[in-house]
Amino acid sequence: MDDCVFCKMAAGDIEPDKVYEDGEILAFRDLNPQAPTHILIIPRRHIATTNDLADGDAALVGRLTLVAAQLAKDEGIADSGYRTVLNCNAGAGQSVFHLHLHLIGGRRMGWPPG
Repeated sequence: MDDCVFCKMAAGDIEPDKVYEDGEILAFRDLNPQAPTHILIIPRRHIATTNDLADGDAALVGRLTLVAAQLAKDEGIADSGYRTVLNCNAGAGQSVFHLHLHLIGGRRMGWPPG
């Protein structure tokens, strides 16, 4: 998608503060962190929302979660706890319409969120 900022990051046109990348996934620090650790984990392929996932995307979504778990270990927040969030559409807080998993931690999280 030509106008998608995350697609531009995945293509290398915009350089985020990367913490992980492979052929399918890119992870980088959020520009507006909500906690000491706030990393966005995206598929390189454009998928607008969770509503746009297909059966064939199950492994990709699983890999996003596994990357989040590894990054939580790398960031030193795995044992104290962290939150992973997939927002879907504007009403849930999605502001960039390219699927992204938030990894948030390094502080106490309240419940319920929102």
